[in-house]
Amino acid sequence: MSETLPTTEVTVSDADLLDQTSVAVRAAGSALRERFGEVVRYQNREELMRALAANDDTALGILRPRLTRLRPDAGWVEDELDGGALPPGEWWVVDPAEGNVNHLHALPEWAVTATLVRENQPVLTVVHLPLTGETYTALTGAGAHVDGRPLHVSQTADLGLSLVATSQARPDEDENVVRRVGSSITAMLFDALVVRTSVPATLHLLNVAAGRIDAFWQFAGARADLLPGALLVREAGGRISDAEGRPWTPQSESFLAAAPGIHAEAVATLSR
Repeated sequence: MSETLPTTEVTVSDADLLDQTSVAVRAAGSALRERFGEVVRYQNREELMRALAANDDTALGILRPRLTRLRPDAGWVEDELDGGALPPGEWWVVDPAEGNVNHLHALPEWAVTATLVRENQPVLTVVHLPLTGETYTALTGAGAHVDGRPLHVSQTADLGLSLVATSQARPDEDENVVRRVGSSITAMLFDALVVRTSVPATLHLLNVAAGRIDAFWQFAGARADLLPGALLVREAGGRISDAEGRPWTPQSESFLAAAPGIHAEAVATLSR
C-alpha cells in the first residue's frame, strides 16, 4: 500500500520557517489560553457561532499577520472546514482554535495549528497545546518532534491489543457519513482493544505520532483537521491511507493513520 505525502529535500529555509511558525502559533495559543476557564453559555446556534468566531478572531489576529510576513506570496485558507485540493503554489492551512467547542466547554482538548502546503503537499506543521505548553512539529523529511524530542509511532503488531480512535468531521454531517462512522466504530469495538471517540482529530493524531494510540480513522474531513496530523504521523514512521488502504489525498472520502504493524488489520476492519 503506497503512501502519499512524498518526502522532499529539506532546505535550510524551511527549517528556519518552521521555527518562526512555531513562535507565531505559540503566541496565538497564549492569547486563547487567557480566554479559557469558564464554560461559555449559549442558548442557540447563533450565539454558539458568535462564541466560536470570537476565539477564532483572537488567534487569527496574531497568526495571520505574522504568517503572512513569513510567506507573503502564500495563499490563505479562510475556512478551516474546507476540503479538497488547493490551487497551485503555497498555502497556509490554519485552524486558529482546533477543538474550539471544547474550549467553550472548559475542556482541555484544543490546540492551535498552522501548516504550510506547497503544491498540495504539507511541507511543515506546528501544533501547539497551550494548556500543557507542548509544541508538536514536523518538517518533510526531517521527522516529527514534540518540544525538540523525536516522535515515533507504536510498535504494536496486533489490532486486538490496540487502542484506536476516531472523530467526526463536522456537526451537520451527511447522513450516509454518520451511518458509516457508526458502523466503523462497531467494527472496531469487535476487533480492537479500546476505541476512543472524541474531537478534535488533530489531538488523536498527535497521540498516534507519539505512539500512545495505535490508529486513527475518520470519514470525510477538512484539510485543517487532517493535514497537520498526517504529516506528524508520516514523519514519525506511521502509515497514511484512506480507510480502504489506498493513497490518501485531501479529496479522499476517508482517512486512516496507523502504526505500520496494524495498518493492514485496520484496513480490513474498516472495509467490512
